[in-house]
Amino acid sequence: MITAIVNFELPPGIDAAKAAELFKGSAPKYRGMKGLVRKYYLFDAEKRIGGGVYLWKTRADAEAVYTPQWQAYIAERYGAPPDVRYFETAVIVDNESDKILDAAA
Repeated sequence: MITAIVNFELPPGIDAAKAAELFKGSAPKYRGMKGLVRKYYLFDAEKRIGGGVYLWKTRADAEAVYTPQWQAYIAERYGAPPDVRYFETAVIVDNESDKILDAAA
């Protein structure tokens, strides 16, 4: 599995409520997305950073989404281009299911 961390600078005036509103507006497009296991939206008021943590089945699935068009959409929506970083995800601790998952299996 692959974890992608996406960050972007937010424009002035975006507080937690406005960020949540923007995030909720984009959330439906990620439902049922090929290869996406889970997405968490991120907001840091002090540093004015927004973003997401995504868990993907494969890097190819992630890269199919983070296209130049998607990056342009993020830059237009939030005012800054995203920074996308990929990480191999070897082990997942899932306290809800009380399991430790070997993501490579």
